[in-house]
Amino acid sequence: MSARDDILGRVRAALAGVESGYDVPVAPRIADVPDLVDLFAERVADYQATVERCTGSDLAARVAAALPSGARVVVPDGLSVEVPGGVRDRGFTAAELDTFDAVVTEARVGIAETGTIVLDHGAGQGRRAISLVPDLHVCIVRTDQVVPDVPDALPLLAPGATEGRPLTWISGPSATSDIELSRVEGVHGPRTLHVLVVG
Repeated sequence: MSARDDILGRVRAALAGVESGYDVPVAPRIADVPDLVDLFAERVADYQATVERCTGSDLAARVAAALPSGARVVVPDGLSVEVPGGVRDRGFTAAELDTFDAVVTEARVGIAETGTIVLDHGAGQGRRAISLVPDLHVCIVRTDQVVPDVPDALPLLAPGATEGRPLTWISGPSATSDIELSRVEGVHGPRTLHVLVVG
């Protein structure tokens, strides 16, 4: 018997004969919001990320404009937009990735209620390391990828869909207030997040 089975067995024994006596309330859903994309953009901006909306024909120009002049940019295989001067990821080490100024990726899904972007590291998203090490992350989210809430995103991220790949959930630029409650950015990932909402 594993430790997990032992603990769950004790919990079941302790709860034997206990009636719940109440219904668990269902959390309200936001599916009736008229424009999920507007809500998504608003919530992402609340995290102090830059959010721009554009059309597919404007995307390449908007990506180029989001990158600092002369920046070294790493891009994943399968990215749907050409990035001038972008260097395809060749399995760079963390130290090598640290020499890049920016990364451009696509997203798997955007969650309107929380303003969260999820990467499942498929085509156009690259390995997890490239989305965490460079200081600027330019992320492309298409309007048809925006869902109302986390429960709506989960089926899209089911184990079969991600084929065992890690998931990266991004809610704004990396920041922490762990030390003396002072906000410090860029500790656990990119200091700057620039989201391009396409559609």
